[in-house]
Amino acid sequence: MPSSTIQVSVFVFVTALIGFLTYLSCRGQNRNASNQNREYFLAGGGLAWYFVAGSITLTNLSTDQLVGMNGNQMALLALWEFSAVVGLFVLAKVFLPVYYRFKCTTTTQLLEQRYHNKHIRAVISTLFFLGSALIFCPAVIYSGALFMQSMFNVELPIMYISVIFIIVGALYAIFGGLRAVAVSDTYSGVLLLTMAVVVVILALQAIDFNFDGIPAERLTLIGDDESPIPWHTLLTGMIFIQMFYWGTNQVITQRAMAAPSLKEAQKGVFAAAGIRLLIVPSIIVIPGIVSYKLFGDVGDSAYGRIVAELLPDWLSGIFAAAMAAAVLTTFNSNLNSATALYVCDIHEAYVNKVPNVPVLSGFVTVVLCLVSLALIPVYQQAESIINLIQELYGLLSMPILSVFVVGLLFKNVNANAAIGAVIFGVALYASMAFKFSPLYAPFGLHYIHLMFVTLIACVSFALIVNRVVYKQKAEFSLAINADDEATA
Repeated sequence: MPSSTIQVSVFVFVTALIGFLTYLSCRGQNRNASNQNREYFLAGGGLAWYFVAGSITLTNLSTDQLVGMNGNQMALLALWEFSAVVGLFVLAKVFLPVYYRFKCTTTTQLLEQRYHNKHIRAVISTLFFLGSALIFCPAVIYSGALFMQSMFNVELPIMYISVIFIIVGALYAIFGGLRAVAVSDTYSGVLLLTMAVVVVILALQAIDFNFDGIPAERLTLIGDDESPIPWHTLLTGMIFIQMFYWGTNQVITQRAMAAPSLKEAQKGVFAAAGIRLLIVPSIIVIPGIVSYKLFGDVGDSAYGRIVAELLPDWLSGIFAAAMAAAVLTTFNSNLNSATALYVCDIHEAYVNKVPNVPVLSGFVTVVLCLVSLALIPVYQQAESIINLIQELYGLLSMPILSVFVVGLLFKNVNANAAIGAVIFGVALYASMAFKFSPLYAPFGLHYIHLMFVTLIACVSFALIVNRVVYKQKAEFSLAINADDEATA
């Protein structure tokens, strides 16, 4: 049997098996017709801790991580994963107790409760929505298509492969809801992590565990000022980037908020942290480093090339299925979360309080898919996918985090002051981070440092405007202790 036939046959079989197992796990589950939002976006509050852990892991770990981080071909990128463990602990111990106390469906629902204003919830939801539509959805589809093209060495254009991913992902998100997404995430995650570890072992064997000839700067975990992650950024913006991503990002927190209890959710988050500490760092840097020794500086094609070179045909078919599942689950996780933000925070607040959630969600999903497809050519021009994602999301991450920080720590802050801080923060970061600005990289600061500067500036802006313009004095009041404000 030709090798390509073996690959495709195994790929189709494993992909179908994941879908069948997901169907078996989801059929017969209780459907809460009286609360469509909770059922469609929080799986009816029925996700066990292992599904929470699996979904969080695979939602984050997809081709944009495996392809993008290995594409840098240096050990330094593991620092993103080590610091992510801190972010997950902050989610479990700081943010989740508050989300469960306020019975949130979306993270932004907390903001409406704390600021007593629905408009701030809608503004932040819109920014999250745009982040998924313009950054994460197209990036994961492009990186997945690039991986498949590199791995199978096919001439099929990136756009054609992207269309296939988008269609299948959309069907999953529309008809399955979060329950199906989380279950398939877990099954796919076990397969993907297993295969990724196999790739690491085979890669190390390919160079006889000998890293001679690889430049020292590609092997160190202490980055200098010219590296993608200078060591001193770990002391400033890095930790707040992780707090934002893991603690306030709807795509991640939605899984944890879908557990039947806070304790079950925390178990899932801690399990995800363990996976990220013990397994993920090696799989997102070692294949890239080995590919540098074998193929040279090949950038974002590194992971696909080393997988194609080292895996036998039958294993490459399984791995392709795992990667395709990772692409689809990350994509439809973003679709489901973005749709939840639009339906719960915008449509129900301003258009129709009782929409047909499945129908409306389907319409929003189609729009998001079309936008993602249109942006694929933009991501094809990027030198590094992962660096581009981080720099672009810097426009939104720290301004959004500042609203949560102020909301969690203070009361009696006018919502307009916080909204103004977001607008100010986006403009400030853009003026410092993009080369076309005359204020680009003040004092030579790295963009991660600039994120920290932006966060401090936004929090200060909100508190000063609140005091000077709105004549209100912010009062320190931890949200986790604000029992009187929590509502059913």
